[in-house]
Amino acid sequence: MRRYSSIFIWVLAGILVSTTSDAQLGLNQGAHATDNPKIGGLNFPVSDDAQTIQANLAPPQMARAPEPNPGVVLDWNTSADEILVEGGLGPASAYRAMAIVQTAVYEAVNAITRHYPASELQLEVAPGASVEAAIAAANHTTLLELVPAEEAAIAIAYQEALADIEDSAAKTAGITVGQEAAIQVLDKRIDDGAATPETYRPHTTPGVYVPTAAPAGPQWPQRQPWLMDSPTQFRPEAPPDLASEAWARDYNEVKALGSADSRRRSPEQSEIARFWEATHPPIYHGLIQSVASQPGRQVTQNARLFAAVTQAMDDALIAVMEAKYYYHFWRPVTAIRNGDQDGNQATERDPTWTPYIEPPMHPEYPCAHCILAGVVSTVLQAEIGTDPTPLLTTTSPTAEGAERRFATLDDFVEEVEQARIYGGVHYRTANEVGTAMGQQVGELAVAKYLHSLE
Repeated sequence: MRRYSSIFIWVLAGILVSTTSDAQLGLNQGAHATDNPKIGGLNFPVSDDAQTIQANLAPPQMARAPEPNPGVVLDWNTSADEILVEGGLGPASAYRAMAIVQTAVYEAVNAITRHYPASELQLEVAPGASVEAAIAAANHTTLLELVPAEEAAIAIAYQEALADIEDSAAKTAGITVGQEAAIQVLDKRIDDGAATPETYRPHTTPGVYVPTAAPAGPQWPQRQPWLMDSPTQFRPEAPPDLASEAWARDYNEVKALGSADSRRRSPEQSEIARFWEATHPPIYHGLIQSVASQPGRQVTQNARLFAAVTQAMDDALIAVMEAKYYYHFWRPVTAIRNGDQDGNQATERDPTWTPYIEPPMHPEYPCAHCILAGVVSTVLQAEIGTDPTPLLTTTSPTAEGAERRFATLDDFVEEVEQARIYGGVHYRTANEVGTAMGQQVGELAVAKYLHSLE
């Protein structure tokens, strides 16, 4: 009976206190929290059981969540990559989508952890909100908008992620901030020009046949960049003059090394060409994950890294497509089959020349793969700083899942450049210029995210 009488006494006291002002009750504001309450100047004893009930009836507080696993950013990055590829997005659209996804993830995570200065997004966050739930919700919301055809796969990934998080107010709060971050980022990018109709006009004369395949991404230069002032900010100088020694060097190098039946290209060089024939985000994200998976990383740090590098990669494709369609420089297969028409005595025509890999459906200059490599190496070098470079690894679907490893970022960049020559789709000058452009775009991401937010 003692327990129930105590409950009754405490509830009665609570009713009296809640309906009477402090002055009327004569409460001693300086009294210790465990003192018996005074009602009408009289001491009102409260049992230990009642004090326990008082604590249980207090407003619920979200417990301080343990430090989130930084690997959750990487897990979702892998899932998002797979979903975008399965959804049939082309490379350029996939890089845009990943920039949106990873930006939403970073905004949600940083709104909770506040490790870095807040952005212009207006996000309200309940104390103790779950970072893991926020990451899941940010991915779920953005991916549903970007690849609705993959709704089932997105739902499965989301449900599996939420199942690992204990149901709580923290989980609900994390979902809320993740969804809101995704909505705000999507709103900012909805009119970025990606939906601009493709209106490429083939170069021809009336009545003359030209190949009828539509080129890739001619509308991309009309998009709104994330970091650059404009798509033309890093437009390079023109490709080599066709009468120059530089042109003859580039022509003869790719002619010898990049043909389908080349006797000068080694088996390993052929493997390299085939490996880097892959152009979707996962082939680069593996390298980023090599850095993000190192010991001592924090979840916000990883979210920030992926936001910085994916924004820069998306901008890089805007910049390189602008330059490609500005210069309209011919691919090796076109140049070599017309080698007698370039006015250079050092370039001999080969009427049957064919490249080792399929040429991309856009102009040659500058190299798009190389601009992406330049971005990745620049941002990762800034992130690594003076620490030792971890072993960089990635895999390629065009090489049957083979893995390649790099001890340094320079080794990685050099291999990408060489791969495009071995594949017969690029000249050395275009590769070097593309890498330099990527480094310039990468520096913008470093300045905005890695240096300014330290």
